Amino acid sequence: MSAEVAGPPGGGTAPGGGGGGAAAGGAAPGGGAALTGGVVAAIDLGATSGRVMLGYVGPDGIRLEPVARFPNTPVRTIDGLHWNILELYRNVLTGLAEAVRREPTLASIAVDSWAVDYALLRGDRMLGNPFHYRDDRTARGVDAIHHAVPFAELYRASGLQFLTINTVYQLGAEPRDILDQADALLLIPDLIGYWLTGERRAERTNASTTGLLNVQTREWDDTLVAALGLPRALFPALIEPGETVGQLLPAVAEEIGAAHLTRPLPVTAIGSHDTASAVMAVPAVDDDFAYISSGTWSLVGVELEHPVVSEESRAANFTNEGGVDGRVRFLQNVSGLWLLSESVRTWERSGEVIDLPSLLADAAAVAAPVAVFEVGDARFVAPGDMPARIAAWCRDHDQPVPTSRAEVVRSILESLAEAYSSSLATAAELSGKIIRTIHIVGGGSQNALLCQLTADRTGLPVLAGPVEATAIGNVLTQARAVGLVSGDLAALRALVAASFPPVRYEPAG
Repeated sequence: MSAEVAGPPGGGTAPGGGGGGAAAGGAAPGGGAALTGGVVAAIDLGATSGRVMLGYVGPDGIRLEPVARFPNTPVRTIDGLHWNILELYRNVLTGLAEAVRREPTLASIAVDSWAVDYALLRGDRMLGNPFHYRDDRTARGVDAIHHAVPFAELYRASGLQFLTINTVYQLGAEPRDILDQADALLLIPDLIGYWLTGERRAERTNASTTGLLNVQTREWDDTLVAALGLPRALFPALIEPGETVGQLLPAVAEEIGAAHLTRPLPVTAIGSHDTASAVMAVPAVDDDFAYISSGTWSLVGVELEHPVVSEESRAANFTNEGGVDGRVRFLQNVSGLWLLSESVRTWERSGEVIDLPSLLADAAAVAAPVAVFEVGDARFVAPGDMPARIAAWCRDHDQPVPTSRAEVVRSILESLAEAYSSSLATAAELSGKIIRTIHIVGGGSQNALLCQLTADRTGLPVLAGPVEATAIGNVLTQARAVGLVSGDLAALRALVAASFPPVRYEPAG
């Protein structure tokens, strides 16, 4: 669901779909030598941090250069948990100013972020800071929405899995007077794009995560919107990845030092749902692959030409989300490295410094069997003492309780690998797609133990990397839009594979 910055090599502490770590400036062929082509800027916002990256792209390769990194820390107020969106935007502008300073020939800018969260606007003004998807208000909206339209009907219309964090349920929790005041709903990347250009647009891959886009037509489902009693005027015109959102507003261009450029700087729509960009950048050389976009959340699935909206897929809680070039991302949201990062945060609150590579090495050395727990249990969703919750789950299910930090970590990674294996087997069964290779991209691709356990439990080879899949997908879509490269998804993925060769893990035994 979301992409975030990953932790140290071998770790991947924080997550999302795309993620990236210290090695984010992945070298192009030639160890960072100059590339023919041009340069674009990717704004990549994750649920714990954000960054601005320069992407040097041409027919001979891709190179990323980090320009700015900044935290994305939510704020709890009396009415709930919110994103500090103005601070996030200020950091975006600072990062863009540095990008323009370094590369005055910048050809384009694009924004990706996590899904489902939004701002309501009246005119140019936000009606409050956007809520965080982990705020507990989301549960209140489920009953209201399902009272109006049963979930089976929602699924047939949108093809979207049941998650209480989905935009449609968040809207069910909104006070009616706020909805009546608003004249637009903008998801996070669309909001940033609006502030940059003054143009209100809804990018399709991210709109597909709202639960309000028709899975067959890929348009806003007016019948569903009306049945839910939502104002139709809230939902802006849709835009495809590769189209131009608009040009930088003069005041924005002046602020970031782009006013002197010889031509207006465009903001380009890309797969603005971070997972859409991450999957676009999977370095697959054949079509028989599955993907795991691994970070805070793990997005586990296959890429299809057409959605699967069967009773079986609904019962299995599989989702059909939009991909670049009209593809369908048929997947399950599985809890991810959130479990590990929250455990580390819990241990660090005692004043200790946790060395994650050492902790992972200790976890790899655990010889005794550890508990394999249900990572999707509701008790693991909210922030808090994750080791204590894991221990409670184990006691409740007569499983061995981890007695050391290494055992906790090993239990988390074994449980994630088992969840991945189960989801991929179901994806293959429901879609009919043959899977011969698994690609893990994002922060989790740095976690060698997780990659090996996934290979072992699935019995399939795992190709790990790139870490910065989301940023790579972002810059590649821009680069094709402005003419720096050309080709279909297969050609672009071949360019990724050549520029960022993945690490291969074979199943044991």
